Amino acid sequence: MQTRPPGVRELLLNGIFGENPVFRLALSLCPAVAVTTTVMNGITLGIAVLFVQVLSSVTVAIFRKFIHPRVRIVVYTIIIAVWVSVIDMTLAAFVPALYAQVGLYVKLIVAFAIIISRLEIFASRQPLVPSFWDGMGMGLGFTFALIVIGALRELLGNGSLMGYPLTPFKPLLFFALPAGGFFSIALLMALFNYIEAKMAGPGAPRKTGGGGAHG
Repeated sequence: MQTRPPGVRELLLNGIFGENPVFRLALSLCPAVAVTTTVMNGITLGIAVLFVQVLSSVTVAIFRKFIHPRVRIVVYTIIIAVWVSVIDMTLAAFVPALYAQVGLYVKLIVAFAIIISRLEIFASRQPLVPSFWDGMGMGLGFTFALIVIGALRELLGNGSLMGYPLTPFKPLLFFALPAGGFFSIALLMALFNYIEAKMAGPGAPRKTGGGGAHG
């Protein structure tokens, strides 16, 4: 008997909090470090990942009965590459200034572990509507993480937020460097898990992430 898919609210909250791609699953950490020197860079890459995740999940959910299991990973990669190309050309045409800063990482979305893992775990086994909301939740979760990391690094590393100077003290260059990016993610990951543990209560079972610093 086929398991009933989760509801919309559960899927969205799961992607943003319960299985957040960066703070809970520790997936796609390298691009998260590379682009989050500013909030705007994080927003741009996050939105690009959101669209690719949703469109890839919807495509796989529609055609899942026609995809042979032996070639499914190849097919998933081709589907992701098609949507990445669409997003890549759209950003280059309409926001060339931002594209100049994050364009390289937009092309690398095709290799992001979070996208292909959701296609394999969820979209290939569930109908269209739940797959859409699962992709939406995961995309929003990734975008949320990049915005928070970008805000912390831009504030401490440049003394500004969204380009506007805010801090009276001298910025700490460390947070603008890659080492500062990993430190910021570790700090926010610990805070994220601490808040979740407090909200769940002392008797709640602890969740464990299954990711790593994948692309």
